[in-house]
Amino acid sequence: MASTDNVITYDELKALLQKSSSLVIDVRNKEEVEKGAIPGTIHIPVHTVEAELNLDPAAFQAKYGVRKPALDAPDLIFHCQMGRRGGDATTKARGLGFQNARNYAGGYKEWSEKEGK
Repeated sequence: MASTDNVITYDELKALLQKSSSLVIDVRNKEEVEKGAIPGTIHIPVHTVEAELNLDPAAFQAKYGVRKPALDAPDLIFHCQMGRRGGDATTKARGLGFQNARNYAGGYKEWSEKEGK
């Protein structure tokens, strides 16, 4: 189990989504994302996270329409449906040097329940 400093709660995520500096990455598959997504997130499937985070900043911006996070970005969050793939993505990002990467362990399942979707 990941240590809790790698994990954020629903309330923390809600607050972060108000900050322009945050980047929330949905690592679910395309079919899951098409059924609903957290507003303001970008989609990078978990199996491509390492390759995408290794893109140069211009290529990342061109592909996703947002700035590539810095290695010390304070608000780099991953999520999936229920937490496991988000945790995997967080571990991969930390392995690449994104030391503050965190997982929204509640995932889209908790988000959609709390948002009444």
